Amino acid sequence: MAAMDTAADPRFPVPGLATLLWRGFRKTCPRCGQARLFGAFLKTQEHCPACTQQLGHIRADDFPPYLTMVVVGHIIVPLILLTEREFQPSIALHLSLWLPATLLLAFWFLPRLKGMIIGLMLHLGLRGDETQ
Repeated sequence: MAAMDTAADPRFPVPGLATLLWRGFRKTCPRCGQARLFGAFLKTQEHCPACTQQLGHIRADDFPPYLTMVVVGHIIVPLILLTEREFQPSIALHLSLWLPATLLLAFWFLPRLKGMIIGLMLHLGLRGDETQ
């Protein structure tokens, strides 16, 4: 397992990948799971107040929005196709139903998937500024 920040509190052992991902999905510190990961909607806190894990340097960049589009698309598109096949509603009804549903799902998933990506990056020892 890749080493995390060595300055973090030794009372909190490095968890496994599944735990890091689950804690990130819950929007809590991937290392300890006790403090909030974000200070604002998508703004990562500089460090965890509970375990002192440094978090602010991790840049997930564009991957969480791409992943959000894939997840939301795989939920919404089958529902649209099923609704169209079974009920043939008007375009206005489609728009009034699926646009808000898409926005709500996207805003719900985006911080959770970003938390998961941050957990994955901690596990791999990445910061987001690596070059090949």
